Amino acid sequence: MTSPEADDAAAGFGPLRPKLMRVAYRMLGSVSDAEDAVQEAFIRWMKADRAAVREPEAFLRRTVTRLCLDQLKSARHKRETYVGPWLPDPVVEEDEAEDVTLPLMLALERLSPLERAAFLLHDVFGLGFDEVAAAIDRDTAACRQLATRARGHVREARPRFTVERQRGLEFAEAFFTASRSGDMKALGAMLSADVIAHADGGGKRPAATQPALGFDAVMKQYEQVAAWLRAHGSKLVRVGFINGLPGFVTLEADGELQTTALEIEDGKIASIYVVRNPDKLRHLH
Repeated sequence: MTSPEADDAAAGFGPLRPKLMRVAYRMLGSVSDAEDAVQEAFIRWMKADRAAVREPEAFLRRTVTRLCLDQLKSARHKRETYVGPWLPDPVVEEDEAEDVTLPLMLALERLSPLERAAFLLHDVFGLGFDEVAAAIDRDTAACRQLATRARGHVREARPRFTVERQRGLEFAEAFFTASRSGDMKALGAMLSADVIAHADGGGKRPAATQPALGFDAVMKQYEQVAAWLRAHGSKLVRVGFINGLPGFVTLEADGELQTTALEIEDGKIASIYVVRNPDKLRHLH
């Protein structure tokens, strides 16, 4: 049995949970860490004098932001000791309507926690700098400077080329077929000359510990991958958009899921992002 007070707190928090998850996930790049931050915010909401809170959404967004800033301090050390390339947890969308794409999330990793918070809250979520200042406990002028610096760092990561939804899904399906069948001619026709392939296994599943740089290196890698997959199999689970990029989810021979996301520029695949770390895929099950 829950108390009327707890029911009241849950009723006020529930509709805001998806928005708070979006803030937390974009701050942290981890679904489980974002869920932890949002749950902690709910606990604090339960204990707060809610009658004195004039704007619950602003209060909770501020709470989540500060919890994420605390988490980012320890996350930095985890990134430094991570085995191989680090990629954010994949989030599979029904369509490509995503305000923060995977390349942008990687660019955010290069920012300080405060720059990241100021940029996300102002440029992505559209908050005024007064609200940003309240959320990160800095004055308005400092927040403007933080956002400006962040903008300069991530400008190059903003999508310069967009791919029409259906065309993106067709790219993903064609890439799946070519990479699994070993049709290297078809695969090569889809890749740009300076394509980069990233694979995140986190030391828990086999994956390249360095990105493959350039057409020849990526082709060689996928020749090896195709030979392995012909022997062991790879089942397509679904095609969709992963962190704003066309891609697909597969079930691999070891019984684990895997995601592949494709960044497309000028009709060619410029970057391939594969997540194999099982810790980052649990939420997809």
